Amino acid sequence: MLRALEIRDMLIIDRLELELQPGLNVLTGETGAGKSILLDSLGFVLGWRGRAELVRQGADQGEVVAVFDLGEGHPARAILDEAGLPSGDELILRRINTADGRKTAWINDRRASGDVLRALSDVLIELHGQHDDRGLLNPRGHRLLLDEFGGYDDLVNGVKTAWADMAEASKALKALEEQVAAARAEEDFLRHSVKELDTLNPEPGEEATLDTRRRMMQAAEKIRDDIARAHQLLGIEGGEGALSDAARWLEGVADQAGEALDEPIAALSRALVELGEAQSGVERVLESLDFNPAELEEAEERLFAIRALARKHGVAPDDLGDFAEDLRGRLAALDAGEAGLGTRAKALKAAEAAYDAAATALTQARQAAAQKLDKAVMAELAPLKMDRAVFETQIAPTDPGPEGRDAVTFTVATNPGAPAGPLNKIASGGELSRFLLALKVCLTGTDSGRTLIFDEIDRGVGGATADAVGRRLASLAGQGQVLVVTHSPQVAARGAHHWRVEKQVRDGATLSTVTPLPETARVDEIARMLAGDTVTDEARAAARALLDA
Repeated sequence: MLRALEIRDMLIIDRLELELQPGLNVLTGETGAGKSILLDSLGFVLGWRGRAELVRQGADQGEVVAVFDLGEGHPARAILDEAGLPSGDELILRRINTADGRKTAWINDRRASGDVLRALSDVLIELHGQHDDRGLLNPRGHRLLLDEFGGYDDLVNGVKTAWADMAEASKALKALEEQVAAARAEEDFLRHSVKELDTLNPEPGEEATLDTRRRMMQAAEKIRDDIARAHQLLGIEGGEGALSDAARWLEGVADQAGEALDEPIAALSRALVELGEAQSGVERVLESLDFNPAELEEAEERLFAIRALARKHGVAPDDLGDFAEDLRGRLAALDAGEAGLGTRAKALKAAEAAYDAAATALTQARQAAAQKLDKAVMAELAPLKMDRAVFETQIAPTDPGPEGRDAVTFTVATNPGAPAGPLNKIASGGELSRFLLALKVCLTGTDSGRTLIFDEIDRGVGGATADAVGRRLASLAGQGQVLVVTHSPQVAARGAHHWRVEKQVRDGATLSTVTPLPETARVDEIARMLAGDTVTDEARAAARALLDA
C-alpha cells in the first residue's frame, strides 16, 4: 500500500506531502490543476519513462519520495532480497532529478538502479487509464492475467517443468550428435592411427635408450680397438704381470727387511684388487660392443619410426603411449555415442510427449477459465450500461514455450453483430474505461498487494453509469487501496478519503497544491463538480444526497 508521497520542486509543485490511506482515495480538481503531475511524479520515483523535463523552473533539482507498507510475503520483498537491498515492513523510494537531467535513486537509503525501481513498480502499483499500456490494455499480459484468474498454478508449473525437461533432452541429444559427427569425420584417422601406434607400441623412455644404443654401436669399432689395447695393457702381459712380479720380489726379501716393506706390499695388494676390478669393467664393455650389424639397423629403424610418429602427431616421443590412449578413448566414445543416440532420441521423444500432454491440459484449463471470465465480465457490463457489448477471451495457437502454446487476447465488440477486436482498438474512450473497470473487478482476486490507480477512467460517462463506476471502484478498494483521479461527482462521492488539487498563484508563480477535504469541504467540492463555478444550495443538497447514497 502507498502510504505517503512527498514531492519537492517538480513542475508546478514546490512542496507537497500526501498521506494516503487504505480504501478508495479520490483526487478531484479543475482541468489543469495538476492532478496528472501527481501521477507523473509517482511514475518518476518508480522509474517509469515519462516527461524529460520535470524540475520546477528555477530549482536546482526535483525530488520525490514514496513510502509503501509491505505486508508479509509481499513480492517486493523478494525483489529487494535479489538486489541485495534491505527489506522490511516499510519501503522508502527516493529519486532526484537535477536541472541538467541527471537522475539518482535510493531504495531504503541504498543507491539503486532504474531497473530495480521498475521491477518494484510492477508489484507495487497498477495504473489503469485510457492510454494504459502497462496493464490490461497490454496483450502481452493477458495470458498471465487469465492464468491468475484460473488459479491453476500447478498446471502452469507443470508445463514449465516439462518445457525445461524437453529443452534439456534436446540439448543432450544435439550435443551427442555433434560429438558423434565430429568423431565420424575423423574415424578413419583414428582407426589408422591407433593401429599404427598399437603396432609400434612405443614405451616411455625407449627413444632415449635407442638413441644411446645406436650411438654406441655406430662408434663401436673405434671404441673397441682402444678399449682392447687398454685391456691388454691391464692384463698379465702388462700392468697386472708387472705388479705381480714386483709383489713377489718384495715378499721374497720381506723377512730380511723387517717391517720396512710391509706398507709397500699392502699397497701393491690393494692396487692388484683395483686393477682386477678395472679389468672386469673393461671386459664387460668389450662384451657389450660385440653386436650383430643387423642389430644397428633394427635399432635405427625403430628409433626413426618412433620419432616420425611423434612428429606426425605433434607430441613428444615419450608421450606417444598417452596419445594412443586418448585416441582409443575417442574411438570408444564414437562407438558408445552411436549406441547412445538412440537412447537420447527416445528420451527426447518422451519429454516431447510429456510436454504435449501438459500443454494440452493447460490449454483446456485456459479455455474453461476463459469462459468463466467472459461470463463474469459480461455480468459486470450490464450495470455499466453496456449490456449490448460482448467481451470475449480469445485463445489461439502460438509457438510452444515454457508458458504453453496459447496466445491469449481480451477482445470486445461494442454492438451485436460487430466484429470483435482488441480492447484499445475497438472501444471508444468511455466504453474503454468501463470495459477496463469491469475486467479489473473480475480480476481483482489476482492482485498481490498492489495499489490500483485509475486515471480518469470514468471519462465519458455520467449519471447512473458513473454511479455504477464509483460503486465498483469502492468495491475494489474494500480489498486494498485504490487511488482514482476523477471529474465525476458520482465517483468522488464513493471515496473514503478525498483530496482537492488546485492551482494557486504566489508571488507571480503558479503552484499546484493538494488539500485533504473534511466532510463539509467534500460537500462543497462535489457541489462544484455538479454545478460548476457557482455553487448553489441545490447543488450542495445534491452533493449530500450523493454522499449519503
